[in-house]
Amino acid sequence: MINKHLTDTVLMIRPKNFGSNPETISNNAFQNSPISEATAQDIQQKALEEFDLALRTLQAHDVNVIVFEDRDQPVCPDAIFPNNWISLHGGKHLITYPMYAPSRRAERRNDIIEFFEKEHGFTKRYTFEYLEEENQFCEGTGSIVLDRENKIMYACLSERTDIRVLDKFAVVKGYRKICFHAAYANNAIYHTNVMMSMGDKYVVICMDAILEESEKSMLLDSFKSTQKTVIDISLEQMANFCGNILQIRSQLGEPIVVMSDSAYGKYDAKQLDMIGANSKILSIPIPTIEKYSGGSIRCMLAEVHF
Repeated sequence: MINKHLTDTVLMIRPKNFGSNPETISNNAFQNSPISEATAQDIQQKALEEFDLALRTLQAHDVNVIVFEDRDQPVCPDAIFPNNWISLHGGKHLITYPMYAPSRRAERRNDIIEFFEKEHGFTKRYTFEYLEEENQFCEGTGSIVLDRENKIMYACLSERTDIRVLDKFAVVKGYRKICFHAAYANNAIYHTNVMMSMGDKYVVICMDAILEESEKSMLLDSFKSTQKTVIDISLEQMANFCGNILQIRSQLGEPIVVMSDSAYGKYDAKQLDMIGANSKILSIPIPTIEKYSGGSIRCMLAEVHF
């Protein structure tokens, strides 16, 4: 039976100006220092090659990928991560989000929104970007990890994830919110999806990053009540993007878990067995993208639910 809560379609943006964004590095402990002008072209080319390999790999496994080209202008070094500014939900609902870094706000694209409205019949749009004027941010499914089956949203609060925006999402989508605090390298974890991934039968999460014991208990109680097997990853595994993975499905209905090679190499055999118990694991090498952006494969995939 096909799991309707897993999508077989994702949105990806092929990069033109990929690089390390100086506006995001202050609160992204996973991101390396800005690259020099001398290496910018080389880094962009390597990122493009990694993107195209990821695209071919997904398509070869019967995942429907909607691809848009990045634009020459404005320059958007993080355009490769569309899941932060848009989410597309069943019922033809589309949400756009308030972004922390001014340079990232330019990633929102009316042509992409109009494509889904005209070509796929999305009829309801919720716009949260006006909250940028009030310094309230929530960067899509980077900030929010969704348990779509049980209509629960999980969020690690940070500069980029404001509880007031979460409240608005909860109301318009009818989700119950569960918020907590987590840190890595003396910084609040900037996006929930670097430390947590929700599968149909499991949840991957770095419990050691969570600061309060009461919040750990709250999360574990929620996972127990929704019958999710907990796959607890270490801080080192989280730093290698073991939490930044995504379960989707092929167009034939086969569950697939997409992760990077760096994440795959840090999982132990037992963890991989648990993740792959009912899913095919796709491991994709994206070292350049991970090194300079502080994000991994999950961030590159905006799920499209029709």
